[in-house]
Amino acid sequence: MSMFGALNRSVFKRTSTFLLVVAGGSFFFERTFDLVAVSIFESINKGKLWKDVQHKFSQ
Repeated sequence: MSMFGALNRSVFKRTSTFLLVVAGGSFFFERTFDLVAVSIFESINKGKLWKDVQHKFSQ
């Protein structure tokens, strides 16, 4: 059987299952996107962030 047929039988046939897959997928996509965006931001601004210069100002 084709991959679309198996996906259709297991996910798209029932609305509740489809909504659960969409909600779970959006949760994991959001978490992954957030982690990637933060790591890119921190790599671009390395040396300028508070965690990098905190030792200069603490006593």
